[in-house]
Amino acid sequence: MLHKMRNYQFQGNSSERALVSQATKALEARLPAGWRAMPLPTIRDGKGGQWTPDALIEIRSPQGVTGTLVLEARSRVEPRDVAALVAQFRGYGKGTPTLIAPFLSLQTIERLRGADIAYMDLTGNARVVIARPGLFVETQGARQDPRREERPARSLRGAKAGRIVRALCDFLPPLGVRDLASRSGTNPGYVSRVLDLLEREDLIKRRPRKPITSVDWPALIRRWAQDYSVFDEKSKTPAPLGTREVQSYLEPRGLSAFLKKLQDAGSKVIDTPYSVTGSLAASKVAPIAPPRLAICYVETPSTVATHLGLQPADAGANVFLATPFDPVVYERTWLRDGVRFAALSQVTADLLTGPGRGPAEADALIEWMGNHERTWRS
Repeated sequence: MLHKMRNYQFQGNSSERALVSQATKALEARLPAGWRAMPLPTIRDGKGGQWTPDALIEIRSPQGVTGTLVLEARSRVEPRDVAALVAQFRGYGKGTPTLIAPFLSLQTIERLRGADIAYMDLTGNARVVIARPGLFVETQGARQDPRREERPARSLRGAKAGRIVRALCDFLPPLGVRDLASRSGTNPGYVSRVLDLLEREDLIKRRPRKPITSVDWPALIRRWAQDYSVFDEKSKTPAPLGTREVQSYLEPRGLSAFLKKLQDAGSKVIDTPYSVTGSLAASKVAPIAPPRLAICYVETPSTVATHLGLQPADAGANVFLATPFDPVVYERTWLRDGVRFAALSQVTADLLTGPGRGPAEADALIEWMGNHERTWRS
């Protein structure tokens, strides 16, 4: 039985007992006619000193078939906590492991899904799947924590955060706070706040007051891409990460002619740097289909287009010139056949935020990067 649950707004405080009570009421309110959700008794510190779950909920179908939700209530859950939760649920025996919390971030939800843990939060994010009796309940709530409290960093939006992400991906650990601040051109205080966020989301590993020892760079790039829009809302053209402007053009003789013009121009076009990103860059290393358009970062699109002989085009464009969110797009570039391409970490993020085949091409590029990490990471 498939049932889609609408957003459900919980009320009250977030104590363990309140969480359990509200989760039961929310689930019961959204079950179809004839279905029931009933609390079952639990015993703390039971036989053998084993602790039991915070609560058990029996789900009963109209035909009398039952299933059990094994509930754990937490006031805060970060992505890095999911592995420990999985181990804890294993000790509870049979039943569907279910986490309830005041708020669950998208990254935490993704970890829970990957671990086959059901979840419900106070804003309406929920997913409960039971094989017997067949039940599927799902709803989407808030994407940001509505609780008013100060936190070191809440997103990776902005140029400074982008420079830190790029440095974490492009340079091999170990990386200290001051070293990372120097490499990213930001201050150590801001670096520390961003690292706190990344550590909570289990994207980096470090010990207190010690350098970063490990970076989950594929997950970090995907996380970075979540904080940027895919399209330039004004022109509806593909927009790489946080670009200020994207202009579309036509190179009548195709992309090979466009690359030849860049090759002839050298490392700069009219005394301004450039870097090619997107599918055209990825195709130089990863096994993807031949690209049909080019995206190139430049500072002055109109001037560069005139110099390269590109024709303005709304329909049928095959070249997009984009002003970057930050000059970091010109850093740690690489040359192939005399053309300068953006760093692969940047290319991957741009593909993830792009239209059409972009995300699939990003997957192929990430696979190549994982097999050649020493080639592109400094």
